Amino acid sequence: MRRVLWLAMLVGAFACPSLQARIVDQAANGFTLENSEWVPADPHTSWKSFVNDVGHWWPADHSWWGDASKLSISERVGGCFCELNGAQQAWHMTVTFVDPAKLMRMTGGLGPLQGMGLDGVLEWRFAAEKGGTRITLWYRAGGYTPDDLGKFVPVVDKVQALQLGGLAAYLRKQAPRP
Repeated sequence: MRRVLWLAMLVGAFACPSLQARIVDQAANGFTLENSEWVPADPHTSWKSFVNDVGHWWPADHSWWGDASKLSISERVGGCFCELNGAQQAWHMTVTFVDPAKLMRMTGGLGPLQGMGLDGVLEWRFAAEKGGTRITLWYRAGGYTPDDLGKFVPVVDKVQALQLGGLAAYLRKQAPRP
């Protein structure tokens, strides 16, 4: 399963559209990434789509069972970013901070990082900008692993860009046409 997930991450990394992405820092034991997109929707609408429509915008090939409709995000502290597929279940991250239409912070390790025993902080930031919303996906992960995490950073960055890109594309499709 681990090899399949890494393969999916690599394939997704090269299929990703260009976003405003930045590797903030990296070391053998951790990294910080920041990806940002502007969308033509207000922060409240963007937030509601982020929380309520995750199954419509999250890339299905970056879920454990290949079906993004099984994903949910709980909009409360202690809540779960989870994937439920009958008896198969994954707790991706725990919601630790909620300021609706502004910031959601989650902790945990996404995808293969979870299985490697790594932990992280993921922030989804929503800021009004130029009649729309600047959505920033910020992720800091680290911990002990016998591998050099620096070699995974470009791949994780591209996958995060896919996730943010999925939300941005979904919001652009929902935006009213002039």
